[in-house]
Amino acid sequence: MTSSDASGSGALAGLRPRLPSPLCEVDDARFGRRGVRLLLKRDDLIHPELVGNKWRKLAPNLDEAAGRTVLTFGGAYSNHLRATAAAGRLLGLRTVGVVRGQELAGRPLNPSLARCEADGMRLHFVDRAAYRRKAEPETLAAVLRAADAEDAYVVPEGGSNSAAVRGCRALGEELAGHADVIAVACGTGGTLAGLAAGAGGGVRVLGVPVLRGGFLAEGIRALQTGAFGGPRGDWSLEERFHFGGYARTAPELEAFAADFEHRHGVPVERVYVAKLLYALVALAEENAFSRGSTVAAVITGRPFPEQNDWSGLGPGPARRPLPRERGRAGGKGRGGETGGHGLGVPPS
Repeated sequence: MTSSDASGSGALAGLRPRLPSPLCEVDDARFGRRGVRLLLKRDDLIHPELVGNKWRKLAPNLDEAAGRTVLTFGGAYSNHLRATAAAGRLLGLRTVGVVRGQELAGRPLNPSLARCEADGMRLHFVDRAAYRRKAEPETLAAVLRAADAEDAYVVPEGGSNSAAVRGCRALGEELAGHADVIAVACGTGGTLAGLAAGAGGGVRVLGVPVLRGGFLAEGIRALQTGAFGGPRGDWSLEERFHFGGYARTAPELEAFAADFEHRHGVPVERVYVAKLLYALVALAEENAFSRGSTVAAVITGRPFPEQNDWSGLGPGPARRPLPRERGRAGGKGRGGETGGHGLGVPPS
């Protein structure tokens, strides 16, 4: 899939996604003093409402839905649910969000779920045991019946299925020739699975899981097999930077994210992007990237509620749009290496 293909067809193309997304170099001394260039792949600027990898994953699924109700899954603060609900409003599609946690049904909606409902998504809450079994055919059928959505087009949690993985291949194609190491935060692994397939040979793709558990590699291999028939690309996971699990944080992570925003004028989404950038600074401190190499960080989302910074790349002299014809720097990064890094704030 090319970048133009990734914009989808028909009504989706009418939403005018910004593809290819901007690629910018940032001047950050924590990388520069080690001879490493840092690029930001601004997927957060693809569309103001279908942000980042959500566009790349949702667009092919919405094409396949062909106007049917779209039902999908997520937690109470799911970026994926919000993006699906926004897509439904923009395209005139009915959407149903199956939310983990039956106990939430009787409570006031949090801002994330309130946004989903305001965008027309019908919310259906299920108990956590059933949610864990949602991929089982009998459980899924029961959920669809209970949600009165038996004819819906089902998109899995996080949007990661074969169509989404193929959609994310364009991300790797856009970055090919620009970086030695491409890094992305991982939830379900669909973005990394497609990105690695599109990046081509000679590029190391590094995933930073935001969940703990060590289960993601198997899932990524399964996604690539489903989408492409087998493994693709040179990828690895760096699993030390989840900060306790999904949506978990710590004062040092918040301080790091705020500092990065101040340095570079880039809004830092906390659940995924902050952990990715923190990991890259820590790995640079460990000399995990070869001198002369170029590291590209994929900015897959924006903070919620969104900051009023949709004007583009925003202010800040440290950030330069990267010419598309610029080639890759010499040397190959070693982003998948592990070491004994603690979880203190990376050095300035």
